[in-house]
Amino acid sequence: MKSKVSWKIKMDKPVNPVIEEGPEKWNKTYGGHRMVIPTPRVIEKILLTIPKGSIIMLSDLRRKIAAACDADYACPLTTGIFLRICSEYAEELRAEGAKKIPPYWRVVRDDGSLIDKFPGAEIHQSELLKKEGFKIIKRGIRKKRLAVEF
Repeated sequence: MKSKVSWKIKMDKPVNPVIEEGPEKWNKTYGGHRMVIPTPRVIEKILLTIPKGSIIMLSDLRRKIAAACDADYACPLTTGIFLRICSEYAEELRAEGAKKIPPYWRVVRDDGSLIDKFPGAEIHQSELLKKEGFKIIKRGIRKKRLAVEF
């Protein structure tokens, strides 16, 4: 998706994570009250620790973000938004010929399904995961969703 502002600029806003009281519904669901609203750079730092040939579930990513920011849980909404920014930024870096980019494609939903909000949707993510040795299957009603086979 083409953006008027480069994804590199979007990576730096907001500058710092914010910890606040989470909504009661989320507090019950995720356990605790201290919710962190992360930054794209916090997410990038965690992505860069995921080794080739490994994947991480979204819930595990949120737990790592919370731990890194001394919070009970990470906001699922902003985590998703900032993960998308990281993915677009990574593809911007790839287009510029960068060798080290945040491996966003190693993040999958908790059921193993791929993330359609990433650049190139599930197809591009599946291609990148296949290069790392993962088997991709179709799952769900009428087998419309791509997923990593466990």
